Amino acid sequence: MTFVRTFIDWLTLRSVEPGLAQAQYGELQRQIPLLYALLSVNGVAVAFTHHGTAPKWMTIWIPALLVSVSAIRLITWLRRSPGTLSEAEALKRLRRTTLLGAVIALAHVGWPLQLGQYGNEHQQTHVAIFIAITVIGCIFCLMHLPQAALSVTAIVTLPYLAYYMSPGDAIFTAIGFNILLVTLVMIRVLLNSFDGFGKLIRTQIETKRLNEAVTKLAHTDMLTGLPNRRLFFQQADARIDECRRQRRPLALGVIDLDRFKAANDTFGHLFGDQLLEAVGARLIEVFEGNGLVARLGGDEFGFILEAEESVVADLAARACQRLAEPFLLEEVRVSIGASCGIASIRDIPGTSRALYDGADYALYKSKSERRGFATLYSPEHERSIRSERAIEAALQVADLQNEMTVHLQPIASLNGDAVCAFEALARWTSPQLGFVRPDIFIPLAERTGIMHRLTLTLLEKALTALKHVPGETRLSFNLSAHDITCTETIVAITSLVTTSGIDPSRLVLELTETAVVRDFTAAQASIWLLRALGIKIALDDFGTGQSSLSYLRRLPIDMVKIDKSFVAGAEEPKGRDLLCAIVAFCKSMGMKCVAEGVETASQLHLLRSIGCDDYQGYLLAKPMAVDELMLWEDSRVQPQWLSRSA
Repeated sequence: MTFVRTFIDWLTLRSVEPGLAQAQYGELQRQIPLLYALLSVNGVAVAFTHHGTAPKWMTIWIPALLVSVSAIRLITWLRRSPGTLSEAEALKRLRRTTLLGAVIALAHVGWPLQLGQYGNEHQQTHVAIFIAITVIGCIFCLMHLPQAALSVTAIVTLPYLAYYMSPGDAIFTAIGFNILLVTLVMIRVLLNSFDGFGKLIRTQIETKRLNEAVTKLAHTDMLTGLPNRRLFFQQADARIDECRRQRRPLALGVIDLDRFKAANDTFGHLFGDQLLEAVGARLIEVFEGNGLVARLGGDEFGFILEAEESVVADLAARACQRLAEPFLLEEVRVSIGASCGIASIRDIPGTSRALYDGADYALYKSKSERRGFATLYSPEHERSIRSERAIEAALQVADLQNEMTVHLQPIASLNGDAVCAFEALARWTSPQLGFVRPDIFIPLAERTGIMHRLTLTLLEKALTALKHVPGETRLSFNLSAHDITCTETIVAITSLVTTSGIDPSRLVLELTETAVVRDFTAAQASIWLLRALGIKIALDDFGTGQSSLSYLRRLPIDMVKIDKSFVAGAEEPKGRDLLCAIVAFCKSMGMKCVAEGVETASQLHLLRSIGCDDYQGYLLAKPMAVDELMLWEDSRVQPQWLSRSA
């Protein structure tokens, strides 16, 4: 019973392996039209040789019907699309082919056997040859569907053998016996061939599965499970081309986490990995069913949406809001936030790289002006980019030694108003562009990789200027985030200070909170190395960065420079209270306090009343070249309002 059940399952194609039916159908599309053509030609030939001998309905009408059916089936097979069918549809068509094959075979054996009753021995021999050719043709043309081949062969061969091998004519009996042997051998060959075909298809299916797995692995970010950078840009290029052709809207967005670095340094890399996984999950939740979301690397993510800009902007804003919500991981609650830049094909021509650059520039604007929000790229950004590219090109070929200068801005003590230090500020006058502001060319210098040369050039000029300044006044010099985390730059700075002949204790290096947080471990090592030489360290723009009190406790900070926004805000009661709190905090930490951006006498009186140490700003003096500074110092007279207050 088991054998019978297995045979029935095989004959009805219930045991076909996944993927095999589709391959079988593909091969049959090339073979079966030939079978119907063979049956039609042979049928016409047999009818022709029996015309006038057998009745007209047997030589004209029946063959006409059979040829018509064969022609219809032939055309049906030829018109079918060679595209890949589903597994279920392929199986359905294979079963239909097996059934129709049996019916057509029965007609093609019943009709010639009836013709065999008419005519002479030559005509009867022709009938025998017709049936033999039919068997051979069926076996060869249906070799990729052995169930149909076996059914058709049995239907054709068995009636033939029963008819010709019955006692009577020894010659026809011998012919029938020969056909039987040939049929059995061909069936064996067919089964062997199909077995090899099946093995080949299984190998191909397994190879395809492995290739798909490898491809998926190559296109997937293993940490978050999101598509990676490679797949993102492949998909972006394909979708951009399609949307441009069909005039559909499309936008590309770049999301960058705002405080991930601080969380990663504070809680460790394993926690950081878990945090990135959680970020990926939230982005999938926000963008579910709306385009492609990918991790582009580090804490940067990207998305592609086929929608109007307003819809994309709303969705991006929702993503930023969702990422601003606290994460709870391993009983640790942490908040990071995110900023986003968006660019659409309506505003930017070209490939995905051009679109990405626009979105990245919009992201830069978000981080500098609207942190935590999404910014849409605009034509104004394009003009800014062109301007920045011109500046970047000029900076790349600039003669730093001749084009860069240093201006000094005095810093005075609030106790007596004596000048105690000067802050060195970079100035660049390009032969092509004229004067370029530091807040523009410094970030470009970091981006283009010339920050190391620029820092050393400016520091050398600042140390030279300090030699012309009388007394023991200090020199404040700003280091970028790139400088403080670059060991090569720090070593070069120490060497330059040592060979300059300037007492290292007269040099104050200013760092921003953001620069310290960017790579706290590297920054901490650099700061300790500079402090060992005797150089003092100041934390610039205090209160506007991303640092925490734990960082300040772990770093040897000598002084804090209070950002001018706090000084300007002291006109209001809450702002005054906040400024007082900052000064009190610095005092408690044993750090000197320097207020920046002092522009009015009332601000100066307030700073003195709350115990601030030093100040700088336009109320005291603007940044000046060394020659101007000497004249200013010589002609400086104590203001009347200062005399009265004293």
